[in-house]
Amino acid sequence: MNSSNRKKDTKSTGQAPKDKIAWQEFGAGTPENPTFERPVQELPPNQQQIRVQASRKGRGGKTVTVISGFQTKPETLAALLKTLKTQCGAGGTVKDLEIEIQGDHREKIMQVLVKQGYKAKVSGG
Repeated sequence: MNSSNRKKDTKSTGQAPKDKIAWQEFGAGTPENPTFERPVQELPPNQQQIRVQASRKGRGGKTVTVISGFQTKPETLAALLKTLKTQCGAGGTVKDLEIEIQGDHREKIMQVLVKQGYKAKVSGG
């Protein structure tokens, strides 16, 4: 039997196949099984208290504009992120219901958020 025709034996490699779950906590929230995800109450933009601040902590000296205080669904945040990235001409991401935009873009972000109806304030120095 040719070595290329043989299936990889999981015992010889010491690794379990990645597509099979050996053990999983009951009801663990996964993309396929979002059992324990917290429901997010979607508030209209004018009822949300948004904070915009520039931060360098834990980022190797790089400045990042952090927008926090959202009470909305992740899909809405993703659409807002795309708008902000386009307006600022910078990269960004969503982490734990906060939007991070690379660089110090507090004024541009404030203008965009106010146009969309959010109550936003600049916080921090």
